[in-house]
Amino acid sequence: MRAMGRRWSRLACRGGVAVATSLALCAPAAAEALRAYYALSLMGLSIGSASASGVVDARNYRVEISMRTTGLANLINNTKGAASASGGLTAAGPSPASYANTTSNSDETRTVRMSLGGNSVRTVEVRPAPWDAEARIPVTESAKRHIVDPVSALIMRVPQGEELTGPAACNRTISVFDGVTRFDVELAYAGAHVAQTRGYDGPVTVCSARYTPIAGHRPDSSSTRYMANNHDISVWLAPLPEAHVVVPIHIAIGTAAGKLVIDAAEFQIDQRRADFRR
Repeated sequence: MRAMGRRWSRLACRGGVAVATSLALCAPAAAEALRAYYALSLMGLSIGSASASGVVDARNYRVEISMRTTGLANLINNTKGAASASGGLTAAGPSPASYANTTSNSDETRTVRMSLGGNSVRTVEVRPAPWDAEARIPVTESAKRHIVDPVSALIMRVPQGEELTGPAACNRTISVFDGVTRFDVELAYAGAHVAQTRGYDGPVTVCSARYTPIAGHRPDSSSTRYMANNHDISVWLAPLPEAHVVVPIHIAIGTAAGKLVIDAAEFQIDQRRADFRR
């Protein structure tokens, strides 16, 4: 039972949810502040909540997220976590500068801190190191280049001239390093939808998603194998027009224990003028 709890906790964190905030270096610019609250459910039963807050403009972002399990889920594995990321936005997408994450469950508390530059890891600190580190596929230095962290991965730049709701919002492969594991998430356009929640009523793009482990995982891990073969993952992306990016408003992941859904109960976008000088 505890092992199953750990597996779904990892799946929730990977699926997880978040949006962007930004700090730039020069004159005031148009920015979008976003505040979102998400409900987590498994097989239709409430298991927790998550929140995200931040600001994003055309050049920079910063975001903070948190999540925790509640109710019956705590009987299996009481899990909570917080993460933050900041960096710049380029034509290719996020270029993170820093990432931090602390996750606690019934077994342990782990903290990850990374500094990055040019979409490559400069330094990474993981405390405590995974107890099974020797059994994991080594993460090479080349695997730490051309990546984003898990929070920055949720901010997706749409090329200029392309519609924010359409195939260009989805079709991409995101290379992610979370400090321990390196994996790819491939998104493909699956259609359009209208999302209705407190603070947002409008079009979203529906993407299918595939998870591919690259390194840092155990080759004998049943949960990793399950996710690698999982064809039941979808995400809805909502537009932030000023920054010309999209962010998740709804995520659904088929798991061995049932459908895990992360759904925005509130999704507020506010346009503002912001002074991004540090």
